[in-house]
Amino acid sequence: MNNIYPANSLNIERAIETLQNGELIGLPTETVYGLGGDATRDDVVAKIFATKNRPNFNPLISHVTGLEMASKYGVFDEIALKIAEKFWQGPLTIVVPKNNAGVCDLACAGLETIAIRAPNHPVAQEIISGFGKPIAAPSANVSGSISPTSARDVAAELGDKLGVIIDGGDCIVGLESTVVGVFDGEIHLLRKGFFTAADIEKAIGKRVLTPSLNDENAPKSPGMLLRHYSPKTPMILNAESADEDEVFLAFGKVPTGVKGAFIQLSESQNLTEVAANLYRAMRNADLQNPKTIKVAHIPNVGLGEAINDRLVRAAGTI
Repeated sequence: MNNIYPANSLNIERAIETLQNGELIGLPTETVYGLGGDATRDDVVAKIFATKNRPNFNPLISHVTGLEMASKYGVFDEIALKIAEKFWQGPLTIVVPKNNAGVCDLACAGLETIAIRAPNHPVAQEIISGFGKPIAAPSANVSGSISPTSARDVAAELGDKLGVIIDGGDCIVGLESTVVGVFDGEIHLLRKGFFTAADIEKAIGKRVLTPSLNDENAPKSPGMLLRHYSPKTPMILNAESADEDEVFLAFGKVPTGVKGAFIQLSESQNLTEVAANLYRAMRNADLQNPKTIKVAHIPNVGLGEAINDRLVRAAGTI
């Protein structure tokens, strides 16, 4: 995998030059690895959609260094400002009205809103800062498949389609960011993630609204497609057993009904550990070519809400 480069100053400069030349890079963040390109150029964003085989009605997140850069491209009212101040840099994306200052329409899927995030990863921050413009960076995988949480995953998924993949280590969060939309003074939870609605309500002092079942033909934010994050192998959730030709993803003690291979998500039943391990476990299970991937019950509380959101989309049972 000679397109993987360690995250040193020379290679970070190599990544910035690649972006300046209108090409794409593999970019580490704390959530998952991104497929990064210049968010201000339609031709570059078109390459992102083509490389991922992603529907162009599905908007992209523009990654910035922080609120100062974000304010050049999105309109932040008092509530959006408060959310950014409380949760950035970090695994939370804010969808706000765009101000037509430079991020291309294709990145926003033609909407009048823009999704913006300031990642909490030193390598991502250094690259964005050096580039000086927002970087559109959806997960660095073919659309609908398992998101990558290491540079090796990016190389395995996209091969030589990227000249530069910066290795910033394994992702510590392991799930895509929470996405909230701030429209007309209301906060809408558009995608579950590391920060829960309760976390946001506690920090902001305002109720977070949860929309009804999403219209996947016109998503208002990334991650709203009904089947997403999926392995090639069929998945069954809330399982208590698995046959020899199946792989079981365990949460805590492995049930006696599991006859074949298993992968432990968290022996101590720590949901943060599950989030960090989930995509890697799904990918490794898929590589074993089983008949089915069975997944243990994951409590639907706290971070478990985001984990279960990803699982039901991966299984196509939403």
